[in-house]
Amino acid sequence: MASLKHFIVSPLGKTVAIALGVLAIPAVALAWWLASPLFISEEVSEQFPMAYQAQAPPGMTLAEVESILAGMAKVDSPMTETVEEGMALAVRLKSGVLRDADSFHKGRGQAVIYGLPSGERLLRLEDIRITNGPDLHVLLSAHPDPRNPAEVKDTGFLDMGKLKGNIGSQNYPVPAGTDLSLYRSVVIYCWPFNVVFSVAPLQDEQL
Repeated sequence: MASLKHFIVSPLGKTVAIALGVLAIPAVALAWWLASPLFISEEVSEQFPMAYQAQAPPGMTLAEVESILAGMAKVDSPMTETVEEGMALAVRLKSGVLRDADSFHKGRGQAVIYGLPSGERLLRLEDIRITNGPDLHVLLSAHPDPRNPAEVKDTGFLDMGKLKGNIGSQNYPVPAGTDLSLYRSVVIYCWPFNVVFSVAPLQDEQL
């Protein structure tokens, strides 16, 4: 015991202690970066792009509105252009409901891929609540319902970017030229630990 105390107070012991303290700082920072999201939620709620608001007037369905607009398009009238421009509609191409990956990694909400009048496509996560984690990404997966990293990576995927928040509604533009027929699910994936957090199997709506 005496020799240990002597080593600690000796110049060499102080140098070792300082070195250990310096090394501990990045280790603690890394541990906090990895673990803190599990205890902290981040809410991000983005509006659907206003120019393409996919909503119908009260008492009407989108199908009814599309039918009316299709009929109006055949009428040669200045009013037609005004109404069509003001009610440009997005079309639901694919959609699915987020499910839990396991008893700890949970997810709920909806994933919808919209086709916009401009020809662009948009993946929208709507009213989601997902277990938070470090460096979560939104993936379009070729697998219909992946349950492990191998099923995500081996079948092919498209990384849509980092999850903006584990609570709320968010927009993720689909890169131009993407063949949506190749992708059959949306996956919330943790890169550092290669863990599936939540999956939404996608079903075709209108193609």
